[in-house]
Amino acid sequence: MQKFIIGLLALFVIIFGISTAEDKMAENKTSRDILGTQKVTQIGLIVKDIEKSSRAYAEFFGMEQPEIIITDPLEKANTNYKGNSTTARAKLAFFNFDNITIELIEPVGEPSTWQDFLTTNGDGVHHIAFEVKDAGDKISQLEKKGMPLIQRGDYEGGCYNYIETTPQLGVLVELLENY
Repeated sequence: MQKFIIGLLALFVIIFGISTAEDKMAENKTSRDILGTQKVTQIGLIVKDIEKSSRAYAEFFGMEQPEIIITDPLEKANTNYKGNSTTARAKLAFFNFDNITIELIEPVGEPSTWQDFLTTNGDGVHHIAFEVKDAGDKISQLEKKGMPLIQRGDYEGGCYNYIETTPQLGVLVELLENY
Protein backbone atom coordinates (compact mmCIF):
# COMPACT_ATOMS: atom_id res chain seq x y z
CA MET A 1 0.00 0.00 0.00
CA GLN A 2 2.90 2.36 0.74
CA LYS A 3 4.22 1.76 -2.80
CA PHE A 4 0.79 2.66 -4.16
CA ILE A 5 0.64 5.95 -2.24
CA ILE A 6 4.18 6.87 -3.31
CA GLY A 7 3.26 6.03 -6.89
CA LEU A 8 0.17 8.22 -6.78
CA LEU A 9 2.11 11.10 -5.27
CA ALA A 10 4.72 10.78 -8.01
CA LEU A 11 1.96 10.70 -10.58
CA PHE A 12 0.41 13.91 -9.26
CA VAL A 13 3.82 15.57 -9.50
CA ILE A 14 4.07 14.34 -13.09
CA ILE A 15 0.56 15.50 -13.99
CA PHE A 16 0.83 18.90 -12.36
CA GLY A 17 4.40 19.31 -13.54
CA ILE A 18 3.51 18.68 -17.16
CA SER A 19 3.90 22.35 -18.11
CA THR A 20 7.51 22.20 -16.93
CA ALA A 21 8.02 19.11 -19.07
CA GLU A 22 6.39 20.93 -21.98
CA ASP A 23 8.94 23.73 -21.63
CA LYS A 24 11.69 21.15 -22.02
CA MET A 25 9.96 19.58 -25.01
CA ALA A 26 10.87 22.15 -27.53
CA GLU A 27 10.95 24.78 -30.06
CA ASN A 28 7.56 25.71 -31.40
CA LYS A 29 4.88 23.23 -30.39
CA THR A 30 3.99 22.19 -26.87
CA SER A 31 2.33 18.91 -25.98
CA ARG A 32 -0.99 20.77 -25.80
CA ASP A 33 -0.54 21.85 -29.42
CA ILE A 34 0.47 18.35 -30.50
CA LEU A 35 -2.00 16.27 -28.47
CA GLY A 36 -4.93 18.65 -28.78
CA THR A 37 -5.77 18.15 -25.10
CA GLN A 38 -4.43 18.57 -21.60
CA LYS A 39 -6.89 16.14 -20.05
CA VAL A 40 -5.27 13.03 -18.64
CA THR A 41 -7.78 10.21 -19.11
CA GLN A 42 -5.89 7.30 -17.59
CA ILE A 43 -3.05 6.33 -15.30
CA GLY A 44 -1.55 2.92 -16.09
CA LEU A 45 0.15 0.86 -13.40
CA ILE A 46 2.16 -2.30 -14.02
CA VAL A 47 1.60 -5.05 -11.43
CA LYS A 48 3.06 -8.53 -11.08
CA ASP A 49 -0.14 -10.03 -9.61
CA ILE A 50 -3.32 -8.44 -10.93
CA GLU A 51 -5.65 -10.48 -8.70
CA LYS A 52 -3.86 -9.40 -5.53
CA SER A 53 -3.38 -5.81 -6.70
CA SER A 54 -6.97 -5.33 -7.90
CA ARG A 55 -8.25 -6.60 -4.54
CA ALA A 56 -5.97 -4.16 -2.68
CA TYR A 57 -6.97 -1.21 -4.87
CA ALA A 58 -10.67 -2.09 -4.63
CA GLU A 59 -10.42 -2.19 -0.85
CA PHE A 60 -8.46 1.07 -0.74
CA PHE A 61 -10.92 2.87 -3.05
CA GLY A 62 -13.99 1.31 -1.41
CA MET A 63 -15.07 -0.12 -4.75
CA GLU A 64 -15.96 -3.53 -6.11
CA GLN A 65 -13.09 -5.48 -7.59
CA PRO A 66 -13.29 -4.96 -11.36
CA GLU A 67 -13.46 -7.72 -13.94
CA ILE A 68 -10.03 -8.80 -15.16
CA ILE A 69 -9.80 -9.07 -18.93
CA ILE A 70 -6.99 -10.17 -21.22
CA THR A 71 -5.90 -8.30 -24.31
CA ASP A 72 -6.59 -9.78 -27.72
CA PRO A 73 -4.09 -12.12 -29.41
CA LEU A 74 -1.70 -10.81 -32.09
CA GLU A 75 -4.04 -11.79 -34.93
CA LYS A 76 -6.69 -9.39 -33.65
CA ALA A 77 -4.65 -6.78 -31.73
CA ASN A 78 -1.85 -6.40 -34.30
CA THR A 79 0.50 -5.71 -31.39
CA ASN A 80 3.81 -4.20 -32.38
CA TYR A 81 6.75 -3.60 -30.05
CA LYS A 82 9.82 -1.66 -31.20
CA GLY A 83 8.90 -2.21 -34.84
CA ASN A 84 8.22 -5.95 -34.61
CA SER A 85 5.04 -7.99 -34.18
CA THR A 86 4.74 -9.53 -30.73
CA THR A 87 2.48 -12.16 -29.22
CA ALA A 88 2.71 -10.46 -25.81
CA ARG A 89 -0.59 -9.87 -24.07
CA ALA A 90 -1.69 -8.40 -20.77
CA LYS A 91 -4.31 -8.88 -18.09
CA LEU A 92 -6.15 -5.62 -17.40
CA ALA A 93 -8.39 -4.25 -14.65
CA PHE A 94 -9.96 -0.78 -14.77
CA PHE A 95 -11.03 1.45 -11.89
CA ASN A 96 -13.27 4.14 -13.36
CA PHE A 97 -13.66 7.45 -11.55
CA ASP A 98 -15.56 10.57 -12.61
CA ASN A 99 -12.46 12.27 -13.99
CA ILE A 100 -9.91 9.50 -14.64
CA THR A 101 -9.41 5.76 -15.02
CA ILE A 102 -6.73 3.79 -13.22
CA GLU A 103 -5.63 0.79 -15.27
CA LEU A 104 -3.81 -2.16 -13.72
CA ILE A 105 -1.70 -4.16 -16.17
CA GLU A 106 -0.11 -7.57 -15.61
CA PRO A 107 2.15 -8.59 -18.50
CA VAL A 108 1.56 -11.98 -20.13
CA GLY A 109 4.43 -13.04 -22.37
CA GLU A 110 7.02 -10.87 -23.97
CA PRO A 111 8.50 -8.84 -25.50
CA SER A 112 6.48 -5.78 -24.52
CA THR A 113 6.86 -2.45 -22.81
CA TRP A 114 4.78 -3.95 -19.99
CA GLN A 115 7.21 -6.82 -19.34
CA ASP A 116 10.26 -4.59 -19.74
CA PHE A 117 8.86 -2.20 -17.14
CA LEU A 118 8.03 -4.99 -14.68
CA THR A 119 11.45 -6.60 -15.10
CA THR A 120 13.28 -3.30 -14.63
CA ASN A 121 11.11 -1.53 -12.05
CA GLY A 122 8.69 -3.96 -10.45
CA ASP A 123 5.19 -2.65 -9.73
CA GLY A 124 4.72 1.03 -10.51
CA VAL A 125 3.39 3.86 -12.67
CA HIS A 126 3.89 2.89 -16.32
CA HIS A 127 2.06 5.60 -18.28
CA ILE A 128 -0.30 8.52 -18.38
CA ALA A 129 -2.85 8.42 -21.20
CA PHE A 130 -4.54 11.01 -23.34
CA GLU A 131 -7.48 10.38 -25.66
CA VAL A 132 -6.64 11.90 -29.05
CA LYS A 133 -7.90 12.17 -32.60
CA ASP A 134 -5.59 11.34 -35.53
CA ALA A 135 -3.03 9.44 -33.44
CA GLY A 136 -0.84 8.88 -36.51
CA ASP A 137 -0.26 12.62 -36.91
CA LYS A 138 0.41 13.04 -33.17
CA ILE A 139 2.92 10.18 -33.24
CA SER A 140 4.72 11.71 -36.21
CA GLN A 141 5.01 15.08 -34.45
CA LEU A 142 6.27 13.49 -31.22
CA GLU A 143 8.81 11.38 -33.10
CA LYS A 144 10.22 14.62 -34.59
CA LYS A 145 10.79 15.75 -30.99
CA GLY A 146 12.75 12.59 -30.15
CA MET A 147 9.80 10.75 -28.58
CA PRO A 148 9.35 7.55 -30.59
CA LEU A 149 6.46 5.12 -30.69
CA ILE A 150 7.57 1.96 -28.86
CA GLN A 151 4.42 -0.17 -28.74
CA ARG A 152 1.02 -0.09 -30.36
CA GLY A 153 -2.00 -2.32 -30.65
CA ASP A 154 -5.66 -2.43 -31.53
CA TYR A 155 -8.62 -3.09 -29.27
CA GLU A 156 -12.34 -3.30 -29.94
CA GLY A 157 -13.24 0.22 -31.07
CA GLY A 158 -9.80 1.82 -31.12
CA CYS A 159 -6.04 1.63 -30.71
CA TYR A 160 -3.36 2.41 -28.13
CA ASN A 161 0.10 3.84 -28.76
CA TYR A 162 2.89 4.06 -26.18
CA ILE A 163 5.34 6.90 -26.73
CA GLU A 164 8.82 6.76 -25.15
CA THR A 165 8.78 9.93 -23.06
CA THR A 166 10.57 8.51 -20.04
CA PRO A 167 13.76 10.58 -20.58
CA GLN A 168 11.70 13.79 -20.73
CA LEU A 169 8.84 13.03 -18.33
CA GLY A 170 9.88 10.06 -16.20
CA VAL A 171 6.91 8.04 -17.52
CA LEU A 172 5.52 6.85 -20.86
CA VAL A 173 2.70 8.68 -22.60
CA GLU A 174 -0.10 6.63 -24.10
CA LEU A 175 -2.23 7.96 -26.92
CA LEU A 176 -5.68 6.36 -27.07
CA GLU A 177 -7.76 6.79 -30.19
CA ASN A 178 -11.33 5.55 -30.24
CA TYR A 179 -13.05 5.13 -33.59
